[in-house]
Amino acid sequence: MRMKELLRSNDPTVIAFATALLNGEGIDCFELDVNTSILEGSIGILPRRLMVRAADLTAAQRAMRDNDIDLA
Repeated sequence: MRMKELLRSNDPTVIAFATALLNGEGIDCFELDVNTSILEGSIGILPRRLMVRAADLTAAQRAMRDNDIDLA
């Protein structure tokens, strides 16, 4: 199964909100770099990444835009 990066953020609340939105849409997602981000402390230099299946990427991007989550 191929995964694509949907979102990258230093803000854990954005990742949590995005994960909840995706779960509500029935889109599976997986968070990467959690442990590395925690180890670096509150400096905020290592963002977390939210991954989705390649087949779900368009629907996931739409859900993020519809809820004003910046994907840039």
